[in-house]
Amino acid sequence: MSDKILLNSKKIQIILQRLACQLIENHGDFSNTVLIGLQPRGTYFADRIATILKDDYQIKNIDIGKLDITFYRDDFRRREAPLNANSTEINFLVEDKKVVFIDDVLFSGRSINAALTAIQSYGRPKEVELLVLVDRRFSRHLPIQPDYKGATVDVINEEKVLVNWGENTTEDAVYIINKNKK
Repeated sequence: MSDKILLNSKKIQIILQRLACQLIENHGDFSNTVLIGLQPRGTYFADRIATILKDDYQIKNIDIGKLDITFYRDDFRRREAPLNANSTEINFLVEDKKVVFIDDVLFSGRSINAALTAIQSYGRPKEVELLVLVDRRFSRHLPIQPDYKGATVDVINEEKVLVNWGENTTEDAVYIINKNKK
């Protein structure tokens, strides 16, 4: 089976604009809302959303952070190789704030579960929402659903959703790849 492109750069740009507009509809001026990108790949997505909100829609004061969930995952001790942690950068309190977690792909829900535990170290949010670029429905291990999603895809077990961001690769694109091939 060959790789299939799910989203090209143009479609990703359209999705980013739509998701930014949906956030504005629900959060207004973001005075009581914070954006948290999940390390590593959700942070590229969060930065893109924040840039659109600031540059295209003149939202001035957006608190944006990066959350590492490595040691909050329920499987981090079950892997053969040790995991490499990323940095957490949250320079604000989340106490009584609306928190929007941002990640690239929602698959089993385990990363979001870990994020819900990790964010408690920074205060008790008033509300938590989830924004994802790609929702792999029918693959959940936990009852977690996105509040905002760019695209929905159904893939079989041997396939994986790979998100490329220009910040860490040569292109913006989302592929469905065969795990046995790579």
